[in-house]
Amino acid sequence: MAAFTLAHLSDPHLAPQSRPRLSELASKRALGYLNWTRNRYKYHRRDILDLLISDLHTQMPDQIAVTGDLVNFALESEFPLAQAWLRTVGPPDKVTAIPGNHDAYVRSTRLRFAESFADYFGGDGVSPASFPSMRRRGPLALISLSSAVPSAPFMATGRIGSAQLAALEPLLESLAREQLFRVLLVHHPLRSANRMKRLTDARDLIALLARHGVELVLHGHDHVHSTIWIDGPERKIPVVGVPSASSLAHGHTPAAAYNIFAIALEGNHWRCDMTVRGVNDAQRVREIRQIRLI
Repeated sequence: MAAFTLAHLSDPHLAPQSRPRLSELASKRALGYLNWTRNRYKYHRRDILDLLISDLHTQMPDQIAVTGDLVNFALESEFPLAQAWLRTVGPPDKVTAIPGNHDAYVRSTRLRFAESFADYFGGDGVSPASFPSMRRRGPLALISLSSAVPSAPFMATGRIGSAQLAALEPLLESLAREQLFRVLLVHHPLRSANRMKRLTDARDLIALLARHGVELVLHGHDHVHSTIWIDGPERKIPVVGVPSASSLAHGHTPAAAYNIFAIALEGNHWRCDMTVRGVNDAQRVREIRQIRLI
């Protein structure tokens, strides 16, 4: 059986094309915009993002997952820009995108991601699109959650919420009866040492996965390479994070990168190999390493 390939990128943080109106900055956005203009704009670069996406396309993955933070301040003007960019990544049947905390930055536009990108996360044959959602692609079941909620200034926490968790449990129970490679997409990592950036109900999600399992969890948010293992019902589950797709290397933050997972069923067991590709010092995309996850 030929391997099915899934590419994963996250946190493009597309730069706004125009300066926000003063009325739009009368909220948490004021601090975020100040941070952007003083520092973050130097490191989140569209040319780096375009370079990464161009390389990703040369790898011809079967599917692509984008785990949030397409925009920065959830301004109304940012969402059409993000829609146009996502179309360059691929069509909705080839790309699954979920929101991050920056996509729900303030209460006034917290629903704009769902309105703008329903085609990119909606479940197969399900209308209207909602979370959790599930898409079957080849041997994969792509299960999307939203941890994107508005938070207080200086905070970047996320929350799944009881409604999503309650709906996720029977979905995972049902999928466990099929021979599918289950991939869970969520923006926030399941473990974080930073309380200001954590997933507040991570313990509940981890407990649910320990009961029902998935084969792989993908996330963004921390802008670093990350692989941890959590308990599943039969074996450990890899939880993999990826750097920002638009970032230059700075401080302890690595340069932009994405992962490709080659997934195949061998007998009664799944095999999953991860290839990491990232931007080097010469601003070219190169393979960084390969890892057998399962």
